[in-house]
Amino acid sequence: MILGIGSDLIDIRRIEKTLDRFGDRFTNRVYTEIERAKSDKRAERAASYAKRFAAKEACSKALGSGIRMGVAWREMGVVNLPSGKPTISLTGGAVERLTAMTPLGFRATIDLTITDDFPLAQAFVVISAWPEDWPEPRSNSAI
Repeated sequence: MILGIGSDLIDIRRIEKTLDRFGDRFTNRVYTEIERAKSDKRAERAASYAKRFAAKEACSKALGSGIRMGVAWREMGVVNLPSGKPTISLTGGAVERLTAMTPLGFRATIDLTITDDFPLAQAFVVISAWPEDWPEPRSNSAI
């Protein structure tokens, strides 16, 4: 069953301006260490950060909380699998929110897709619940 769906669209130029103006103050506040390491080595640094920002916004919408209700920016982090597939890793209040919205006897999975086409970056998140006794879904969520 689907528990939540979220999407977000952001202008990469907005993130680029924020990076220029606030630099590490912005990235340290919003992004995980893994996200910063990944984005900082990209040729299209601002686009990489923008996709991750959109993923956090989409995830917070799918959680039904936004960036409030105990859910913070760095508690949702984009982690790429070795194949390159993006997943979301949750910690702290984000995990608590996911646990609270998952029915007893079910386990949650989070599917994420991100893309960019200058000047836009976009993300979609779907949170699903599966009975605990069902075989593991094909999703590779990093919860």
